Amino acid sequence: MVASRNEERLRKATDEMKKNITSPAELDHMQCNIRKEEQVQNLISTTLKRFGKLDFLINNGGGQFPARAESFSLKGWNAVIETNLTGTFLCCREAYNQWMNDNGGVIVNIIADMWKGIPMMSHTGAARAAVDNLTKSLALEWAESGVRINSVAPGSSIYSETAAANYGDPKIFAYNIPKIPLKRLGTVEEISTSVCFLLSPASAYITGETIKVDGGGSLYSTMIFEVPDHKKSKAYTWKDDEETKSKL
Repeated sequence: MVASRNEERLRKATDEMKKNITSPAELDHMQCNIRKEEQVQNLISTTLKRFGKLDFLINNGGGQFPARAESFSLKGWNAVIETNLTGTFLCCREAYNQWMNDNGGVIVNIIADMWKGIPMMSHTGAARAAVDNLTKSLALEWAESGVRINSVAPGSSIYSETAAANYGDPKIFAYNIPKIPLKRLGTVEEISTSVCFLLSPASAYITGETIKVDGGGSLYSTMIFEVPDHKKSKAYTWKDDEETKSKL
């Protein structure tokens, strides 16, 4: 079952995937806004009615926009948090309550390369960091039910046409290449194969972990962001304490 908020794009993606299925596997789609609790509950229950079980859940829904934190409206902030964090939680909870609590299963959450912060997108950085911790917490809470849950963190250099179109600059990803040890952009296929590994028996002894798929970028540097020169940082010395005491 493939779910998304945009019905037109959802139907198109489903049709494209069906052309590549060479096994007896079946594929269906369903419109769902993961920010809406009732819609998520219906998504999981409909999937169970359609297929009879729920072995895997991949939380790949998300959205964000570039801006400085001081310019965020509460509405914009909440929209990102509700989609990237709350939506992921709702999908996990419903999959567990409706099936995996009794039958086990595997969950993979898609997060982001947020280890050094994500300047200009601090809303999604906060949400993705929260999902990283949620993954660890649920891995412990749900282990007794036979549920494994892990995350995949794509680097900022993973190129896709839809992402480039969303940010309005097709060259935005190429700016990161000098900061990537492998000196190239990553592909969406390199994300999906990592997800497949975590879903497979090959990772049967892995839970509560996050795999970084970033060409080594998280070890080397960070996103393209320069802090302007300034003189706002004042050094501290013991003399400062003495001067303060003399004024009291």
